[in-house]
Amino acid sequence: MDADAIVVGAGLAGLVATAELAAAKKRVILLEQEPEASLGGQAFWSFGGLFMVDTPEQRRLGVRDSRDLALRDWLAYAGFDRDEDAWPRKWAEAYVDFAAGEMRSWLHRLGMRWFPLVQWAERAGNTVPRFHITWGTGPGVIAPFVRSLRRFEASGAVSVRHRHRVTSLIVTTGTVDGVGGEILAPSSAARGEKSAREVIGELRLRAPAVVVTSGGIGADHDLVRRYWPERLGTPPAKMLSGVPDHVDGRMLEVARSAGARFINADRMWNYPEGVENYAPIWSRHGIRILPGPTPLWLDGRGGRLPAPIFPGFDALAALEYIARSGHDHSWFVMDSKVFGRELALSGSEQNPDLTGKSVLGVVRRAMPRAVKPVERFGERGRDFVFAPNIRELAAKMNGLAGADEIDAAALEREIAALDEQAASSAPSDAQLAAIREARRYLSDRLIRVARPHRMLDPKAGPLVAVRLWILTRKTLGGLETDLEGRALGGDGRPIPGLFAAGEVAGFGGGGVHGYRSLEGTFLGGCIFSGRVAGRAAASLAA
Repeated sequence: MDADAIVVGAGLAGLVATAELAAAKKRVILLEQEPEASLGGQAFWSFGGLFMVDTPEQRRLGVRDSRDLALRDWLAYAGFDRDEDAWPRKWAEAYVDFAAGEMRSWLHRLGMRWFPLVQWAERAGNTVPRFHITWGTGPGVIAPFVRSLRRFEASGAVSVRHRHRVTSLIVTTGTVDGVGGEILAPSSAARGEKSAREVIGELRLRAPAVVVTSGGIGADHDLVRRYWPERLGTPPAKMLSGVPDHVDGRMLEVARSAGARFINADRMWNYPEGVENYAPIWSRHGIRILPGPTPLWLDGRGGRLPAPIFPGFDALAALEYIARSGHDHSWFVMDSKVFGRELALSGSEQNPDLTGKSVLGVVRRAMPRAVKPVERFGERGRDFVFAPNIRELAAKMNGLAGADEIDAAALEREIAALDEQAASSAPSDAQLAAIREARRYLSDRLIRVARPHRMLDPKAGPLVAVRLWILTRKTLGGLETDLEGRALGGDGRPIPGLFAAGEVAGFGGGGVHGYRSLEGTFLGGCIFSGRVAGRAAASLAA
C-alpha cells in the first residue's frame, strides 16, 4: 500500500477529511487535478456563510433558536418524499445535531470567527436567522484546514499531489483499494482559471481507504440540462456558471463504475439571480446577487412575479417560475436608494471588507451608498441599466434584451400603485408587508433593508434595472452514503474501502437537502461530511 488512505479532491470536504485522517496518525495522499493555486476548491470563492443553531451570535441579537426548530425547518423545506431519502433524512438529523451542538465550539477552537450580525437568508425556509458569515469569508473558512494540511505535510503524514486526475477506482474482490488515472502537465493557471489537460504520465496508487470529495456538476451545463427535472420547467438555453470549469462531475461516473449508487440526480440548487461577471475568471462566469426584499421582481415580459416570490425569500420557487415563463432572464427594478442598501454580491472576491477583515469597511455597509464592488458592477456590468424615469428605463431594458417586451406604461402603473402604499404601516401589498416585517430584525434594519419610501421620489433616483440569469451552482443529489460516509452499492450495502463526502455525496447520504437547501448548509455540509468520512476512513485504515 502507498498510504493508509487516499483522498480525491482538495476542496473543503477533502481538506477536512485529510485533516481528520492525519490527526488519527494515518498516512494520507491527497490528490487534486488542479494546480496548487486552486487549493480549497469552490469554498474559497464563497461568502463564507455557515448554518449554525442557537449560537451566541444569535442570542446577542435576541434570536431564539433550537435544535428542534431547526430540524422542523429543514425537514419542511427539504420535502423528503422518496424511498431513497432514507439516508439523506438521517444525515439531515445528524447535521442539525452537529450545527446545534459542537460545530461552533469546534470551529472556534480551530480559529474561525464570525460577523456578529447573523443574516436571514432564504426566509421561506428559515423561521429565524441562521446564516453566520465567517470573518474572512470563504478564505477564512478554509484557512484552519489549510494550516492543518501544511503542518501534516511538513511532518510527512500527508503527501499533496496536484495535477493528478483520477479516472478509475481499483476494485479487488469487491473492495476499493486504490485509484488509477493520469498525471497532468504542470500548469501556471491562477485560482479558478481553466487549466490544461495535457497528460504526461500514469497514476496508480493503493490504499485500504479511498475518500472521494470531488464536487458536483455545475460547470457542465449539458449535464445540468440532462438532469434538469420536469417539475422546474424547461432548462434555459443560456445559463451562467457559479463554479469554475473543473467542476464537471467526472468522479460521479467513476464511482458509479465501481458500483456506487448515484441518487437524486434531478435535485440541484441553481440560483435565479445571476449576473455576468464583467471580469470573468472561468467560462460563463456569473455572480449571484444577494438581494434585500424591496426590488420589484419582473419576468422577461415585465410581469410581476407572484407572491410570495419576493427577492431573498424562495430561490427555487423563483427559478421554477422563471424557467416556465418562456424567457431565460428576469429583472430586478428599484431606485438608487435600494440599489445602495439592499444589493450585495455573493463571493469572497466581491466582499473585500469581510474577506479582508476590515472593521471600517464593514461599518460603511450601514451608509446609504452601495459598497464598492456593487458600484463597479453597476458601472461596468452589462446587465445593469440606469435611467431618470420609467419610460427611459423600459427603453433601456428592451434595448438590452433585444425585444420590446417591457411596457413602460404598465410598469409605471405597477410602481405607482406600490408607491401609494409606501408610507402605510399596514400595506395590503404582500411584498410591502414583508419588507416591514424584515425591518423588525435588527441586522436587516441596520445594513440590509431600506426604509420604505416611494420608488418614484426624485430624491431616490435614478431608477435601476438589473437583468438576471439562471446561475448554476450546486448538485443536491450524489453518491448514497451511510452515516459513516461509506458509499453504498446498488444493494444498499457499503462498498468496502470507498467513502464519499461533500457535494459529490449530496453533502451526505446522497441528498441531505432534499429538494431545497437552507443557506449556509453547503459549506457546513462539506465540513460535517468531510469530518465524518475522514474519521470513519481512519478507523478502517486502523
